[in-house]
Amino acid sequence: MASNADNKGGRRGIPWRIVGWSIPALLLLLPLVAMHFTQEVNWTAADFVFAGLLFGSVGLAFELIVRKSGGLAYRFGAAFAVLAAFLTIWVNGAVGMIGSESNPYNLLFGGVLLIALIGAVVARFEPAGMARAMIAAATAQVVLAAFGLSADRLGGLLSMAFAVPWLLAAALLWKAARERA
Repeated sequence: MASNADNKGGRRGIPWRIVGWSIPALLLLLPLVAMHFTQEVNWTAADFVFAGLLFGSVGLAFELIVRKSGGLAYRFGAAFAVLAAFLTIWVNGAVGMIGSESNPYNLLFGGVLLIALIGAVVARFEPAGMARAMIAAATAQVVLAAFGLSADRLGGLLSMAFAVPWLLAAALLWKAARERA
């Protein structure tokens, strides 16, 4: 008979992990299949590698989030932060935040990601410090988007909307910090 140590404390997380890791695999299959039916989708091997690395990074981040805390507020807050980072990278690579994806101004949005990441690391991934980092990231997002309004009004406004997941992450992480206190 297996002990609790052998079956990870009696938890049965393996099916959820399989489902979780199957989602990015299926998402990568969509453009592969679409390429056989339309000329509109034309991914290169580099596109698949980039998407695979990005999806894999998100998956690993979710794995770490689940291991870091059992609290739902922390998990959802950190997940919103990862989602905000993912969307920033994906949109910037696909169409660009301001103008087209080749507009060098879009590289500045990498600074938003650095603010969030460095802030989380400095805070040692504790919820209160991470909440502050997410507020700083949201602020940087809005400021960069506001400066981009003159070049691309719609892109600037949509880029400002990307502050919402950063702020949702901050609110949930503050809630997690209050729950711990």
